[in-house]
Amino acid sequence: MKIEDKLTESVLKGVKELYGADVPARTVQLQKTKKEFEGHLTLVVFPFLKASKKAPEQTAAEIGAYLQRNEPAIAAYNVIKGFLNLTIASAVWVDMLNRIHADSAWGIRKPEAQAPLVMIEYSSPNTNKPLHLGHVRNNLLGCALANIMEANGYRVVKTNIVNDRGIHICKSMLAWLKYGGGETPESSGKKGDHLVGDYYVAFDKHYKAEVAGLMEKGMSKEEAEAQAPLMQEARGMLRKWEAGDPEVRALWSRMNGWVYAGFDETYRMMGVSFDKVYYESDTYLEGKKKVLEGLEKGLFYRKDDGSVWADLTAEGLDQKLLLRADGTSVYMTQDIGTAEQRFADYPIDKMIYVVGNEQNYHFQVLSILLDKLGFEWGKDLVHFSYGMVELPEGKMKSREGTVVDADDLMEAMIDTAKETSSELGKLDGLTQAEADDIARIVGLGALKYFILKVDARKNMTFNPKESIDFNGNTGPFIQYTYARIRSILRKAGESGIVVPEVVPAGVELSTKEEGLVQLLADFPEVVRQAGTDYNPSILANYAYDLVKEYNQFYHDFSILREENEALKVFRLALSCNVGKIVKLAMGLLGIEVPERM
Repeated sequence: MKIEDKLTESVLKGVKELYGADVPARTVQLQKTKKEFEGHLTLVVFPFLKASKKAPEQTAAEIGAYLQRNEPAIAAYNVIKGFLNLTIASAVWVDMLNRIHADSAWGIRKPEAQAPLVMIEYSSPNTNKPLHLGHVRNNLLGCALANIMEANGYRVVKTNIVNDRGIHICKSMLAWLKYGGGETPESSGKKGDHLVGDYYVAFDKHYKAEVAGLMEKGMSKEEAEAQAPLMQEARGMLRKWEAGDPEVRALWSRMNGWVYAGFDETYRMMGVSFDKVYYESDTYLEGKKKVLEGLEKGLFYRKDDGSVWADLTAEGLDQKLLLRADGTSVYMTQDIGTAEQRFADYPIDKMIYVVGNEQNYHFQVLSILLDKLGFEWGKDLVHFSYGMVELPEGKMKSREGTVVDADDLMEAMIDTAKETSSELGKLDGLTQAEADDIARIVGLGALKYFILKVDARKNMTFNPKESIDFNGNTGPFIQYTYARIRSILRKAGESGIVVPEVVPAGVELSTKEEGLVQLLADFPEVVRQAGTDYNPSILANYAYDLVKEYNQFYHDFSILREENEALKVFRLALSCNVGKIVKLAMGLLGIEVPERM
């Protein structure tokens, strides 16, 4: 039983005995005592004043005295106005540590066979460019969220929808035909996604030159953009693709193949994976079919030009285009088609889309449309909306080739980690292979943690230099603390000191030690809260708070040199379990922790 549950029972008994009142359990409000006051848990007394008919201070003092007499878990109490601060006895914390110690996956719930199925969509790349910093945030959030939902007992399916069709894809294809000279990833030594991305940038450069030339001849910007030969050719290529032209389709398959090989390499390095990948080239026709079914049922309407629309004015929104006049689909149509395929593939109970906040309106509309079309989870779909990520220098533009490439970023982070670790002497005595692996773990850990510690809803600036710091709220600081704990446990083992299965009772603990056990005991609730709020940053900041408290404890108290044998064993078990929870928390965020540094 949780300490809070035990105390709730005792408070309810106390109120009954003291004041003759039966009060509902929900009136017992226990919260962590603020740091400036003495105690572990604070009881809010105001809900009991009606029963006591006394002042808040007197009521608190009477309940406190009752608990100290009748509840062995309470060692002391103090009253601050209408708040009763309770100090929990050391024996209770030792018992709590033993419970945590006995459970290798403390705080993690395993999904049962009949648990609700949650599908999470993330990544959603276009096949005309490599993954960039924005995709990094998307992938890390999606992957962490999937881990957190699974740790809360849900069955999880991780999916990706690849945007592999449309005018942007044709731009890269056309530029390669015109300016590529048959270049391939093999002949150039470039990753396939980088190669295709270069031609997307090349298209934009040549297109802009054409537009500028037409404007010099007196055309307006809009006319020049519409009549530029390159853009007309790209549109023509898209029409051929939609008509199934064998040459265009063959080139499309070939260049997409280069991109997928490149993406797979990036995903592997990032530690990201999917259970199922969907492709828009497969789903857009399904979407058209579903929209036409809706049209027949009177859910949608057709305009005189042949385009199909949804009237959402009754829902406080506007009219939404679903099929263009020429019958081609829009993004909304494709999302409906993808939903249709997914619903056929899996018995989805909840659908979560990890997509940037510029698409908030899109998902508001999609939810209504899916509900109208009869998808059971449509009304309750979750748009996990996150803010933009920028660099200190400002925004990025993929057309202009000014984005921060995900591969380059990860490589730079690993190099910086290697450099910083060497300067601080953290790689001394390691083989080259060990040093390289630690640099990879620390570099990627710094990147992931820096992004995940920020509330996803906020825009953020990613600062590579700040993220790699071995002090403060960073991944390397947490990783180094874990490595320090592993080192302590190794030294204990070498000295013949073993952490027992059960830590003996009877030790008097310091406030710092009790606080650490209380933090460990909080972990299941932190995991639950991160899942309920769809917020990985709760978990990231918990991990930081835990290692910060542990480092202060490590600084103030001896562990292996402690003369009191029972206390030494307790502190070793405490260290062991702090390490365990740090590893679990970071693992849920997709971050590795090194055994040594």
